[in-house]
Amino acid sequence: MPCTFGPERALREQGVFPVAGIDEAGRGPLAGPVVAAAVVFLEERAVPSGLDDSKKLTAGKRAALYRHLTASPQVAWSVSIQDAAIVDEINILRATHRAMREAFSALPFAARHVLIDGLPVPDFPAPQTALVGGDGLSLSIAAASVIAKVTRDRIMDAMDAVHPHYGFARHKGYGTAAHLAALREHGPCPIHRRSFAPVAACGS
Repeated sequence: MPCTFGPERALREQGVFPVAGIDEAGRGPLAGPVVAAAVVFLEERAVPSGLDDSKKLTAGKRAALYRHLTASPQVAWSVSIQDAAIVDEINILRATHRAMREAFSALPFAARHVLIDGLPVPDFPAPQTALVGGDGLSLSIAAASVIAKVTRDRIMDAMDAVHPHYGFARHKGYGTAAHLAALREHGPCPIHRRSFAPVAACGS
């Protein structure tokens, strides 16, 4: 199915507006934060051409869409960043849910409904519709996926300069062969998730 404004339009036809889309980036990596973004299109015409699930886009296209989305007066957006220490303290699922709730609450106004990529989020502060594969179905969720992904990638690029032994700019903290080899050689750095088994296996 194509990524469309259909889920948002169906809610608006029931009198439910504004509607936010929420997605996260960074659940799987061994290092760095998990980032969630929330996005509301105030007008359907504000949806930029070529918007889709961030995983289907090149880095250059994501960057261009990020610039468009974050500069548009017809797009409200926010992010929440939960660092590796939070992930280790409360686990990655709870950190992801916290990021999603915080991103929603940080919007400049209260949305009446939220479309969430994946499964329902407990204790969410607004009515929600969870859509598995939602970043490929809802343009609001797709926009959130782009903002979350670009935000996190920029953090990992910056961390590459701080911790140059691991190659964060290349793999963004995911468990590639090169990353695992660097972990074995150098041990974890402060942004590694020590609760993740491959990191724990490399000691403190």
